[in-house]
Amino acid sequence: MSHSLDTILEGRRSQPHQLIEVLQDIQETQGHISRESVGAVSQGLGVPFIEVYRAVNFYKAFTLEPMGKYVITLCKGTACHVRGANPLVEQALGLLEVEEGKTTPDGLFTVESVNCIGACALAPVVIINGVYHPHMTPGKLRTMIRRTQRREEGGA
Repeated sequence: MSHSLDTILEGRRSQPHQLIEVLQDIQETQGHISRESVGAVSQGLGVPFIEVYRAVNFYKAFTLEPMGKYVITLCKGTACHVRGANPLVEQALGLLEVEEGKTTPDGLFTVESVNCIGACALAPVVIINGVYHPHMTPGKLRTMIRRTQRREEGGA
């Protein structure tokens, strides 16, 4: 078991009610919850493996796979949908050649969608690494993604 996982479980062993808090700490420190971490949490808290695994899969805040350096979250709520969320989703997935909820092979981008972010007046909204981008258009999104790609490649 890794040092950080030991630290997270310290003082919480055999306390099943700490499950969600432990998973949040793992997600925050490691960027995802690995299968090994699920096993360690199961053993450390005394919660069946399948219950830990179910919790990780149930909550959108948790992921079993590493996320990209840039997480693009697209709102598909009613207001965003009416104002053009679908073309935004198509733009991001097509440009990055990735499936929804997946990370690009280079590890740079993860594209995900959510049902609502509660910012309807700003629709359609795209969130990139926690920064809200209101009134998004496919063109603006394409420019943002390409600019980020160039910056990562060492360009301007």
